[in-house]
Amino acid sequence: MKAFLILEDGTVFEGKSIGSRREVISEVVFNTSMTGYLEVLTDPSYAGQAVTMTYPLIGNYGICKKDMESRRGWPDGFIVRELSRMPSNFRSEDTVQHFLEEYDIPGISGIDTRALTKILREKGTMNGMITTDAQYDLESILPRLKEYRVTGVVQRVTCEKEEAYVPGDMDSREGAPEKKVAVIDVGTKKNIIRCLLNRGCRVTVYPCGFDAEEVIAAKPDGIMITNGPGDPSECVEIIEQIKMLAQSGIPIFAICLGHQLMALAHGAKTYKMKYGHRGANHPVKDLNTGKVYISSQNHGYVVDGDSIGQDVAKPWFVNVNDGTVEGLEYAGKPIKTVQFHPEANAGPRDSELLFDEFMKMIGGQKCE
Repeated sequence: MKAFLILEDGTVFEGKSIGSRREVISEVVFNTSMTGYLEVLTDPSYAGQAVTMTYPLIGNYGICKKDMESRRGWPDGFIVRELSRMPSNFRSEDTVQHFLEEYDIPGISGIDTRALTKILREKGTMNGMITTDAQYDLESILPRLKEYRVTGVVQRVTCEKEEAYVPGDMDSREGAPEKKVAVIDVGTKKNIIRCLLNRGCRVTVYPCGFDAEEVIAAKPDGIMITNGPGDPSECVEIIEQIKMLAQSGIPIFAICLGHQLMALAHGAKTYKMKYGHRGANHPVKDLNTGKVYISSQNHGYVVDGDSIGQDVAKPWFVNVNDGTVEGLEYAGKPIKTVQFHPEANAGPRDSELLFDEFMKMIGGQKCE
């Protein structure tokens, strides 16, 4: 069946429908990763977005449920050049086509994804519609596209209630838990929890509507605030709770959206990037050591470095390509944050060592 991708600037791509056939309006973004499409599809940070994969062949190694980063697929849409319907991989359990159908994610294949990416790079991220209606009315659709806003996505992806994990869960290393860590779930990925379990932590995951006093009363050795989707400035109530956590004296490490929320809690500002950072090859520099790491990233907003004073926090990491803030160390507080994903292993292990940095902050063990 034919499908159409309509952008808010009036550009129309014609292709083939994949996955669900429902019509969807979403923010259209692109990801430059050559592998890891299942991790992309199950990353909660993509809620509210239709993801364009720039690599031309997607689905060739199928779907392995064990590699899912969360309980379901999250993007509003999936856009590819060519979709493989006959995966070749001894671990494969399913196809991307069926995965999209299972989680009601509409998609389109057979379009020039690199031409689409060039448009998004030149004009910036924009809204779009995926539809199978060949009789679409462009004049009535364009105003709807321009009015669309991504809202309420953190509440959509967070866990429904507290969840508890101990070493040995989620295919992690077994052992007696040595430290208690509270994870604030604003869109967490499984591997964040797994990285903590592998380091001997007992983990309690709290939904985004958490009560800071309750978290503090549980006396965790450390707090992790996770990645997640959407505009960080929209999370007003969460930011107020994070302010309380930041004053508790408990060591805190925050990732991606968590990094942005912590900055907002300290009076900084964030802004929307032209087309964001989404891929597995973004170089970030540790300003303390001078080392450069290849990182996995997925964000459309960034902390404004000029809006936060040195008396509040100093830059820890910066993006080598564009100089944007990729990490902060807070003055006089045991709080460190990064914009990228240290659990994603863009290289062999690379910045996963930041979890060891967190363990050092809370007096726990490193991962050997």
